[in-house]
Amino acid sequence: MPPRDKKSEEREAGVLVIGLGRFGSAIATALDSLGQDVLAVEKDAQLVAEWTGRLPIVQADATNPEALEQLGAREFGVAVVAIGTSIEASVLVTANLVDLETPQIWAKAITDKHGKILERIGAQHIVFPEADAGARVAHLVSGKMLDYIDVEEGFTIVKMRPPLEMQGFTLAESNIRRRYGITVIGVKSPGEHFEFAERETRVAASDIIVCSGHADLIERFAARP
Repeated sequence: MPPRDKKSEEREAGVLVIGLGRFGSAIATALDSLGQDVLAVEKDAQLVAEWTGRLPIVQADATNPEALEQLGAREFGVAVVAIGTSIEASVLVTANLVDLETPQIWAKAITDKHGKILERIGAQHIVFPEADAGARVAHLVSGKMLDYIDVEEGFTIVKMRPPLEMQGFTLAESNIRRRYGITVIGVKSPGEHFEFAERETRVAASDIIVCSGHADLIERFAARP
């Protein structure tokens, strides 16, 4: 592997968040609270005034490549294009970041076609926040699930209440993996810390279990009484 130059190391140091709507501001504030070096870019003067003093922020039109150059966008290793009101602006900003050779570009997409365009011009990660949130809530309101994470290609992780057939039994006795094709990762009892599951782990009715597996299998298991 070739040695890393100083410029490559510097480009990994910060995250550029472009667009401070609900999605962008949530990402920027979360990154800032985690101690990340983040810079928000927003062209709307009212939003800039609202966030000044709360986040590192500059007012600029990121569709203009010269503006990105002037604010030092070339020095950031990660950029998030959080623009959701204009597909044209989203595409232009993403293209500008590709021209700047930004190593990682995360871009918010409004539609599937929008996402395909962003991917084709060079964004490595496409995010559909509204669709993802809708799917997650749909799973949560439809059964025992308390949380739902779609990892990739149908593989999911869920937090849920245990069905009756698990209550009072160890994982070896209920044999959930063989019967339903899912894996119980851990168990959380009231007032206790999360524990990774073992064959001898006994599950009570008041416990919360964390399971992983294919979405279809998880759905079938969560529908058990």
